[in-house]
Amino acid sequence: MAKFPRRALFAAALLHVTLISPAAAQADPETGSNESISLIKIDDDITLRRMVAHSPKPKGVILLLHGFPETLYAWEGVSRALADEFEVHAFDWPGYGLSSRPTADRFAYAPSDYARVLKGYIKRAGIDSSKLTIYATDIGALPALLLAMDEPKIARQIIVGDFAPFDRPQYMHERLQRLKVRPGSDVVRAQLNGDRDDTLSNAFRRGLPSEAQFELSTAFKDDMRQGWSHGSITSADAFFHYYSHFTRDQHHFEANSARVKTPVKVVWGEIDPYISKEMGAEFATRVKATLTLLPGIGHYPHLQNPTRTVAEIRAAAR
Repeated sequence: MAKFPRRALFAAALLHVTLISPAAAQADPETGSNESISLIKIDDDITLRRMVAHSPKPKGVILLLHGFPETLYAWEGVSRALADEFEVHAFDWPGYGLSSRPTADRFAYAPSDYARVLKGYIKRAGIDSSKLTIYATDIGALPALLLAMDEPKIARQIIVGDFAPFDRPQYMHERLQRLKVRPGSDVVRAQLNGDRDDTLSNAFRRGLPSEAQFELSTAFKDDMRQGWSHGSITSADAFFHYYSHFTRDQHHFEANSARVKTPVKVVWGEIDPYISKEMGAEFATRVKATLTLLPGIGHYPHLQNPTRTVAEIRAAAR
């Protein structure tokens, strides 16, 4: 297996902080928070790059879980805005950013495997679950719910949105439907790997009207581009492997969703072009959760309207 020596990973992370975000380890003069990027070892195969914003007097802990094709830099604005009241954590999932990328025979990149990584992070980071609110979107949401299904006290509240908890291809973008089964999934994988720049440029714009278009920070765009091929597999490969197990884990979750006792809130972009709001409505009904639809918002609410995202997290976490 191709592994990344911890020394090399740490050096890469420090270099990345220096080149992309020189203020990342400094105190924010407005919030008083101290934000840092570092590495944390979860097990022999997985080391995660993480970002932590330390608040002077935290009222709780927020853990932000990104989707495809993002990295922890997707949360930079949200994290800093929340750090006046909360300690805020974010990390790169395996296969993304500067986190480890074991070969698929060592780590399957399935939602259930990500759930174990999430559990390991909470433990290794020393987070008090009784004070924890998780905000998870896209590929990060099902792992959080799978973990909560088995460990209802893993967080005091979970906010999820813009993901596919159940096997409902009719609610999903055509490309995502093809990722669920071969040979279509092999074609999509090749397309994503063959046109990385198109994916990173247009994934966030696709399907949105002109008035809803938004810009990404240079730091975030550079981070996704630099991290795409960091290691033995690309981020597109990790996404492909995730989807190769996705239907299995969706079926398992749907059959056992009644076991989720952790309070859940659902926040969904009303014009999400990838996973329609009908999916969110069905999920909210099934788990008896509150559903908030965000008008004019697509698949990435935390990037398109970070102020609204921050408000939703604050309301749930207080």
